[in-house]
Amino acid sequence: MSIPACCNVPPVEAVYTPKGEWININGMKTYKTGSSSSPLAILIIGDIFGIGEQVMQGADILATSGDSAHKYQVYVPDFLHGSYADHAWLPPDTPEKQAAFGAYFAGPANFGERSKEVVPALKEIVSKSNGTIKKWACLGLCWGGKVATLISSPEVPFAVVVSAHPAMTDPQDAENISIPFAVLASKDEDAAAIKSFGENLKGPKLIETFDEMPHGWMAARGDLADPKVNADFKRAYEMTLEFL
Repeated sequence: MSIPACCNVPPVEAVYTPKGEWININGMKTYKTGSSSSPLAILIIGDIFGIGEQVMQGADILATSGDSAHKYQVYVPDFLHGSYADHAWLPPDTPEKQAAFGAYFAGPANFGERSKEVVPALKEIVSKSNGTIKKWACLGLCWGGKVATLISSPEVPFAVVVSAHPAMTDPQDAENISIPFAVLASKDEDAAAIKSFGENLKGPKLIETFDEMPHGWMAARGDLADPKVNADFKRAYEMTLEFL
């Protein structure tokens, strides 16, 4: 789904009014934005803090900033079904916080269980789009980056995947990935794991680390009132568009 370099990303707003709408996909509250007639679609798998303004702004950027031949339908289902992590658990520097995260990832945010919901969601979206969607891409954010990695297989119809500041990067997960795959890492990921993950990818790839950005800057933890975060948020979504 490659497109020419994108130069049409609008200024990123610290306080944002979303342009899309909320729909229901397989019982999941889903943010939908972009042209319903486009044959190109992007699934965003979000982070553990829910679908906030930063994620919706990113979805709107992806939907509308490509050239006239590359407009997208973008869907952001709530795969966590309203069960989100508590910001108070960060950093996980006490036994209590670590236990809370452990229970959360074993329950509502279980990678294996939530991954099973992706293909049915894609099928429901295609059905509701009356068959207009012909090609899928995926953007995974934090927790969603790990989910996107785990489902990047021939059984899931993604032509390309971008994983942003992915959670729990395991280089072995990359060994069977042959589709185009990008990783946009922050300063907080394990640099050695990101490097090995990139080396293990079998297809076209992009590995880029934003050395000054914290984990989560493209999603709920992005402080868009900070000029540097704002600029790198914009640059990261530009890079995503260019890779798709």
